Amino acid sequence: MSGDAHHGRRRRHPKMYMFASDYKVQDHLEGTIRLQRGQLCVEQEGGGHRAGRGDYLWVKVIDNGSVVKVDRQVLSEVPSDLAGLLEPVLDLDIRVKLLSRPQILQRFAALALGSEVRVFWNRSQSELAEAELRFRGPLTRGSSAVYFGVQLKGWAAGHGKSNGNYKGHQLFTCPEACGLFLPVSELSLPRSSRGGSSESAVLCSPPPLAVGQRVCFTQDESIHRGTVQFCGPLPNRASSTVCVGVLLDQAVGTWDGCYKGTKLCSIPSPEFGALLPLSKVTPESRSERSPLAVTNPKLLPKQQVLPNKIALQPPSPTHSREPAQTPSDRPLIQAAMLVTAKKALQPPSSSVPKAALKPPPLTTAKPALQPPAVPPTKPQAPPTSPLTDHSRSSNGFHNLPSPPIAEQKAEFGRWLEVGSMVEVNDPPLFGVIRWIGQIGGVSEPVAGIELDQELSAATDGSYLGERHFRCPANKGLFVKLRNCRRDSRFPEPELPINQVDRCNSIAFANWSSERVEENTPPVSGLDARLTYEGFKKGIQGHLNSCYLDASLFSMFSCCSSFDWLLFWPTGPANSKSAQDLLRCEIVNPLRRYGYVCASKTMALRKLLKAETADSGFTNEEKDPEEFLNQLFLLLRVEPLLKIRSVSQKPQECFIYQLFPPSVSASPASPLVSPVSVCASPPLSPIPLSSPAAALQRVASVQALLESSFMHSGLKLTEAPSCLPLLMPRFGKEFKMFDAILPSLTLDVTDLLDEALRQCSICQSVAQWECLQCYEDVDITPGQLKQYCSTCNTQVHTHKKRQTHKPTQIRVPRGSWEGPVHGARQRMDLFAVTCIETSHYVSFVRHGPEPTDWLFFDSMADREGGENGFNVPQVRACPEVGRYLSLSADEFARLDAASLRDPVRRLLCDAYMCLYHCPELSLYK
Repeated sequence: MSGDAHHGRRRRHPKMYMFASDYKVQDHLEGTIRLQRGQLCVEQEGGGHRAGRGDYLWVKVIDNGSVVKVDRQVLSEVPSDLAGLLEPVLDLDIRVKLLSRPQILQRFAALALGSEVRVFWNRSQSELAEAELRFRGPLTRGSSAVYFGVQLKGWAAGHGKSNGNYKGHQLFTCPEACGLFLPVSELSLPRSSRGGSSESAVLCSPPPLAVGQRVCFTQDESIHRGTVQFCGPLPNRASSTVCVGVLLDQAVGTWDGCYKGTKLCSIPSPEFGALLPLSKVTPESRSERSPLAVTNPKLLPKQQVLPNKIALQPPSPTHSREPAQTPSDRPLIQAAMLVTAKKALQPPSSSVPKAALKPPPLTTAKPALQPPAVPPTKPQAPPTSPLTDHSRSSNGFHNLPSPPIAEQKAEFGRWLEVGSMVEVNDPPLFGVIRWIGQIGGVSEPVAGIELDQELSAATDGSYLGERHFRCPANKGLFVKLRNCRRDSRFPEPELPINQVDRCNSIAFANWSSERVEENTPPVSGLDARLTYEGFKKGIQGHLNSCYLDASLFSMFSCCSSFDWLLFWPTGPANSKSAQDLLRCEIVNPLRRYGYVCASKTMALRKLLKAETADSGFTNEEKDPEEFLNQLFLLLRVEPLLKIRSVSQKPQECFIYQLFPPSVSASPASPLVSPVSVCASPPLSPIPLSSPAAALQRVASVQALLESSFMHSGLKLTEAPSCLPLLMPRFGKEFKMFDAILPSLTLDVTDLLDEALRQCSICQSVAQWECLQCYEDVDITPGQLKQYCSTCNTQVHTHKKRQTHKPTQIRVPRGSWEGPVHGARQRMDLFAVTCIETSHYVSFVRHGPEPTDWLFFDSMADREGGENGFNVPQVRACPEVGRYLSLSADEFARLDAASLRDPVRRLLCDAYMCLYHCPELSLYK
């Protein structure tokens, strides 16, 4: 291209700039627009503007699309041939470094296709991968961002992301999983022939922030703080951006510690994690540091209040970066004030126990009433004498008397948290709690309050130079938490904005559970009782979660037959996230510590909601089969069951619904099922509602399964490792049977397709089965009937059975003569999920003894009212074993009045029975 043509092209294109420093623009619609050093912008046509104080330019910011008027002095012009290379680089600090090395950028811009390059694979370890340049240019039409398409070589081959295809467009061709599209900051030129070092566009440097370092960042006009858990480039990402993973002080995040399936650090809950570019994060200054400081990002609306004439505290000194206030703006601090404040924060003579954030039990005794404090007569005069626990005020801290309403004090632990609207003193001062934590020398929790109105003696959220929260000047007040009262201008405490996310609030902090990375096998026998038994054990329920809690506890607490779900190869990111959450946040902690908090299961419910677009998964009642079906689909696993009907191909499913052979068309008037296992009439014809009633309509799971398969013409094409069975019932209330006996052992041999089966008469190889014989009262009704050819002819020669229509069954190839002595295929019961009045609980077998049974209820108790907490409980239930060991005849003769909880729940309210074959589970 000639020089004239090149000059013409530059003249036609608008100039590109980079912000050389941070800059603020005031917009009448958008408010304050913050522009950062390193952001790119393009000049707008006719955008020049000269004002009296300087030269301004209208530009469009490429990074956020804003069109703003800025001072030319904060802009650095970017050569047009380099702007496209800088645009894909998201880390603003790296952009600035790149622009300072234009000769290196120009070398990459002119690099011939086919040239050898290096890819930064792991910057923290200075690891490079060999590659060949195959493409350079924009990835989409209309874009000006220049990317480099490379084909990975050597050990890195097969670790790429594509075959040169980007969103359906083949930009170059290479083997599958060998292609990457990267910005220039991710590339390095190979070593020169003279033995020089590799030349990269960006100088490598160690991570600027250390793990464990305190940091802060601004988001949505609020400052958030936390601790660094990760600092470095993201793995396998087409960008050199250094990112910081932060464990937040408050539940305002959305990151779980993983990036595209790779775990970067440990975050207890996604609501406490944030992943940010390094340019967004700054180290926390010493004056801002506070171990328990939290900042509420969602400021409640200011309430209109009457002017308050009482000034309670002078301001505290601040060492923040904010401009210092003039003496006219803020009164000076006197030495006497500091002495008084330090004395006020000393613990009282009688030790006061540290108040816990955990809500007190409902039986907490109400404290005696105490008279309110007398307001000071001179508001502006600071106190000059040492304060005791019942004094009025001190510098930066207020030790107010107990509230005049005992009921409020008794319940403060159930509702006081960051964001609560409160009042203090009498006459009252109104405000919002912005921080709760400890202050040195004070033995109980302290609340930092942002007042509705300014007080000349208040602070900006600091106490004696230590920053605890931020608020406008003269609005920060510190008081002991127990001296806060609910805002009396409102009749009831405000409800949480979002009940779904309440389990991630600070109030739930004492109920949290840990993440466990190590694979943890289930416990059994006495170890299971020691691990699980007690209150605050099992899985904590929250917001109609019992369907999920009971199912997960049944599946994983004491059995490993469903562990294949935790390691099944998954594909999409949602599947990997769900599997990691299930394994490390739920199953492993449950087995190690015997407890999982509600925030973990809520995170799983949110993934189910996102996958199914069904918002009910986070707050509505569901059934276990709805949850399990969607969980298996989310994890992209193979179905558990393969079932074939007589005339159809095998069908796959996860759960099998038992159907009795005779079901009334109207659920309101059920028929007595012929699969009833009553060997003799009931002891009394009295209805079940009578205290002396016997169980009239009863069935065993074994009989129900055989009947359901026989009358539907179904066979299992292979023996399952796990068999979830839904009991016959319509909805949550109507039950088909008065009671169902969960068979301890389930024999599925005769339900297998192409299995070697015995003749019911002579024990030879069976070749025929007959549905009509199944219900024949003359030959053991309610049992499967299969015959060899000889016995089939003899049985159906009888005149009463000549109308029967036996069907031929599949027999394994080969010649079979004489009796068959094959092993029976049996499965063992390991859990039962039950429902009564729309609430699910579970029974789990934890050992080989008949008495080894646990009962689990995720909502067995509750602390607090509407905004309280559910308390899960697990308790031993050895009496269950005695009933499950009964024969069918003994079971049918049970006196209904003798059944007590929890046995009655197991026998009369069974919803799903879980069976497994441990030997087959190993292969799954």
